Amino acid sequence: MVTAAGDRSAAATLAKAAHENFPVAPRFLPRAWRDDLMAVYGFARLVDDIGDGDLPPGGADATLLGVDRDHSDDRLALLDALSADLDRVFAATGPGPGHPLLAALVPTVRRTDLTPEPFRALIEANRVDQRVRRYETQSQLLGYCELSANPVGRLVLSVTGTATPERIRRSDAICTALQLVEHLQDVAEDLANGRVYLPATALRRFRVTERDLAQPTANASVRTLVAYQTDRARRLLDEGAPLVGSVNGRLRLLLAGFLGGGYAAAHAIAQAGYDVLAGPPRASRTRLAYAAATALRQRGT
Repeated sequence: MVTAAGDRSAAATLAKAAHENFPVAPRFLPRAWRDDLMAVYGFARLVDDIGDGDLPPGGADATLLGVDRDHSDDRLALLDALSADLDRVFAATGPGPGHPLLAALVPTVRRTDLTPEPFRALIEANRVDQRVRRYETQSQLLGYCELSANPVGRLVLSVTGTATPERIRRSDAICTALQLVEHLQDVAEDLANGRVYLPATALRRFRVTERDLAQPTANASVRTLVAYQTDRARRLLDEGAPLVGSVNGRLRLLLAGFLGGGYAAAHAIAQAGYDVLAGPPRASRTRLAYAAATALRQRGT
């Protein structure tokens, strides 16, 4: 049974959509798409909140997932319970999911014929976060993004009935870029949580130490490294950009928002002089609108 505390927790999770680098379910989309995209977002946000230890106090989410209070702070136990609740979303018979955010997924899954694999990948990404705190190479970091970011774009294409192999490839490039940009924005916060999403090979190349990353402002070496990683993200955005022109109508507006959000965030990092340690650089609404409008002019392939 969903409790009032469970409803409040679900509402708090969904409210975080307003603070993302990209539009989640803007009002210009058809109502069915908005509902489905918010259902997908609610699941993705819940997974990340569990993995980051950001669940609201009080243990409502743990209770809804069937985890007792003694283990309500055990992230792996919570992720395992979430995985079991996800199985109930896709089960043809038996009790439905216990968490309201997963219950909201059921009509979306039925209506759009989604498969469990992208959802399981998001859970696995957060399991990885519990055991992997550093990445040696860029390839390893990109492998993590395949779990943590790319499934979201694939779900958007599936919800809107527009998935093709080429669109998935372009979407993966954009989603990986968005994840890399977010890592750059949050270097200081991630380090405070014991994580570094900058490849060790790049740290050594630019002679950056973790002590450098712990400073209140970035030195020249850190700024050069961040500029290098930002350029990598931009090139991935460029690779994915033709996805926008490959679709029409309101979906094209949505995808332009995703792409523009990535470009705007990268621009904000550059405008901050690549000093991401003084505070996460964020794009203004004006810059976001400009970047989205520019992305709309992309042509498909």
